[in-house]
Amino acid sequence: MTAAATGALISNDIIVFGLIAATLGVIFWTSGSSNRLLKKFYSFVPALLLCYFIPGVYNTFGLIDGETTKLYNPIARDVFLPAALVLLTLSIDLKGILGLGWKMLAMYVAAVLSIMLGAVVAFQLMAWLHPETVAGATWGGMAALAGSWIGGGANMLAMKEIFEVDATTFGQFAVVDVGVGYVWMAVLIFFASRAPAMDKRSGADTRALDDLRDRVASYQAQHARIPALGDMMVMAGVAFGAVALSHGLAAPLADWFAANVSWSSAVSMDKPFVWVVLLATFIGLGLSFTRARELEGVGASKWGSMFLYFLIACIGMQMDLLALLEKPWLFALGVIWIGVHIVLLWLAGRLLRVPFFYFAIASQSNIGGPASAPVLATAFHPALAPVGVLLGTLGYAVGTGAAYVVGITLRAMAGAG
Repeated sequence: MTAAATGALISNDIIVFGLIAATLGVIFWTSGSSNRLLKKFYSFVPALLLCYFIPGVYNTFGLIDGETTKLYNPIARDVFLPAALVLLTLSIDLKGILGLGWKMLAMYVAAVLSIMLGAVVAFQLMAWLHPETVAGATWGGMAALAGSWIGGGANMLAMKEIFEVDATTFGQFAVVDVGVGYVWMAVLIFFASRAPAMDKRSGADTRALDDLRDRVASYQAQHARIPALGDMMVMAGVAFGAVALSHGLAAPLADWFAANVSWSSAVSMDKPFVWVVLLATFIGLGLSFTRARELEGVGASKWGSMFLYFLIACIGMQMDLLALLEKPWLFALGVIWIGVHIVLLWLAGRLLRVPFFYFAIASQSNIGGPASAPVLATAFHPALAPVGVLLGTLGYAVGTGAAYVVGITLRAMAGAG
């Protein structure tokens, strides 16, 4: 039985927060153990994967209720995420990221196009295999899911309003979003630690990626020092001051764009959360050109990564693992869809001979968006988190337009207009 069906055993968010914090602590403590069995276990199962799945187990079996807790929204999403964006980008090596070259952007474009094509292929295949699955308003739910898988939650809601998707259909595809999208993220996290071996076998050119990691590591080594209390207070002031400023400006900016810019809804610029992400990112980028960049020497990116681990745990605790069994054909539709995306993006990666990181982050910056793309990037190396931030944010700009094209195409295929 799930938490939603029976009521959670633990409903106090303070206790839930402590449970999540203790769980993360145990995971990281055991992952650093010298015990032979634990070392063997963590060589196959990345710690980050457990940070994601164990909270999902808590939710699935009713220990907590991920749907009603406020730990994800607003705490993790609206506080930890922008704080992490600031701390991870204030020491950004913008020159190094740009040095990743046009292939990174090409993989991102390939990811968008493969998701759009995957929707059409999945709809048609399911029309042959199990027509009832794509009957009625399914096309509208798929349009909403396309918004999420190319942009994010704001784009998904935009598609719901544009195509007038009913609440039941929208809710079903929200479950598919979590069940299929998050499982794919878990797969990518699993393979992140195996990326060097995969790149060696494929003959990928990793020089730009290696150079970026080395430059960041060199900078950290040069400026590292034992943090004093003053350093920690300054870092907290910068991070949470930026969070406050981002939230303070987000709503007025969203309202102004909604009232004065006709195309704002098409790129989700009328959504406050989009502005929170953009402002936090730009504040961090601006600070990277100031002395605030030296906060990296006292662990800015480590604190940013810690916030991201709490975020990924809070994302995981919304997942109902048993829900995967309740809508088999709808989930089959999602699996076919994301399968087409994976195959086409993999072929693009092979053609361009890019590192596995390019493939993974191009996919996750679409499927997962700005909330989880930096988490995946950190699984490869903390220096790469800003790449996930920048590409994930880009999805907000293209997600609504691309999903709209998917929606009108599926509507025509369904004969609904």
